[in-house]
Amino acid sequence: MMQVLLDSDVLLDYVLPREDFQFDAEQLFDAIADQKFVAFVSAIALLNVHYFAEKEHDRRYAKAKVAELLTIINVAQIGELTFHNAFDLPIDDYEDAVQCASAVAEELDAIVTRNVKDFASSPLPVYSPAEFVALIQAEQASEKAD
Repeated sequence: MMQVLLDSDVLLDYVLPREDFQFDAEQLFDAIADQKFVAFVSAIALLNVHYFAEKEHDRRYAKAKVAELLTIINVAQIGELTFHNAFDLPIDDYEDAVQCASAVAEELDAIVTRNVKDFASSPLPVYSPAEFVALIQAEQASEKAD
């Protein structure tokens, strides 16, 4: 089963929800609930979710949403080495580089983000939410055909 890092934007699309991106995010989270892949996030992503959820709603909503996420996703650990390794990645945005470095350290299979171009130089495959859902569906269809 694939193990994948979800970028902050995907979490925010699901939690807030962001109208233009909500459908793809919900499909991803349905696939998580159906155990079609194992989802990870970086600790940074959870901080981002709490910050923006509190800003758009309130602290209680933010806390509830982060707690909900913690019941269905895993947290990729970020230590000092991860922060150092992020500098060596050819990714301009340091936050994105840290998330990518945490995915590499956890030996994950891919990254799912709405900002695919920001991760273009990632050493891991990078998919948009729609691309990843299509990949999962194609894999399942292939398994059923065999």
